[in-house]
Amino acid sequence: MKQAFHITSVEGLSEVSDYLISIRDRGDVVAFYGPMGAGKTTLIKNLCHRMGVTDEVNSPTFAIVNEYVTDEGESVYHFDFYRIKKLEEAYDIGYENYFYSGNLCLIEWPELIEPLLPERYVRVDIALGETDDERIIIVTDDEA
Repeated sequence: MKQAFHITSVEGLSEVSDYLISIRDRGDVVAFYGPMGAGKTTLIKNLCHRMGVTDEVNSPTFAIVNEYVTDEGESVYHFDFYRIKKLEEAYDIGYENYFYSGNLCLIEWPELIEPLLPERYVRVDIALGETDDERIIIVTDDEA
């Protein structure tokens, strides 16, 4: 199933976040695709805050993974694979322990570890629009 969003401001990201929360049962892994500067981290920040994360949400570019906790005590893992050079680096951090933990995993630059993604995941494609604030976001999942 595909759901498209036309966003013209940062405030509009809440609609996308609410949709992602509503389909949470369709996969623990959410893969965010888009060019540098498209707003992957900004959307993830919005999503985390809508889920009740009070921690500071930042892209884990150097750490590769950050853990946040919601106000209900649920762990949320945020990955940024931008700097990995080979799949073995994902193995080294124990990606399986995260992806198959039952906790939500939010992944930036998933194309760099695509062979490791689980069979069932939610895909979020973010495309730049015609203005600086405009984004086209398409959420795809396996539900018919």
